[in-house]
Amino acid sequence: MSAFAKKCLGQLKSKEFVNYLMSTHFWGPVANWGIPIAALADINKDPSLISGKMTSALCLYSLMFMRFAWKVQPRNMLLFACHATNEVAQLAQGARFIKYNLSDKKEEDKKE
Repeated sequence: MSAFAKKCLGQLKSKEFVNYLMSTHFWGPVANWGIPIAALADINKDPSLISGKMTSALCLYSLMFMRFAWKVQPRNMLLFACHATNEVAQLAQGARFIKYNLSDKKEEDKKE
C-alpha cells in the first residue's frame, strides 16, 4: 500500500498536474459548480418560486456546455460533470414547476 501512496503523491506533485490546477480547464468548471449546487439546494423550496423561463434557459445552457466540454480537446470531464449535474437538477426543478402549475394547489393559493 505504501508504494501506491507514493505513486499517488508523485502524481499530485507532477508538473502536469500542477499545470492543470493552474489552468482555466480546471478553474472554469470549479467556478461553475455554484449553479448546480444552488439548484440542488432549491429542490425542497416552495415550487411557486420556480421561474419556468429561467429553468428552461439553464437547461439549454447546460446542454450546450455539456456538448462543448465533450468536443473540446482535451475533453473537459470536470466541466461535463458540472453541467450534467446542473441539467439533472434543472430538469427536476422543471418537473416541479410543471406539476405545481398543473395541480389544484395553485388554484387554492390564488383563492387565499
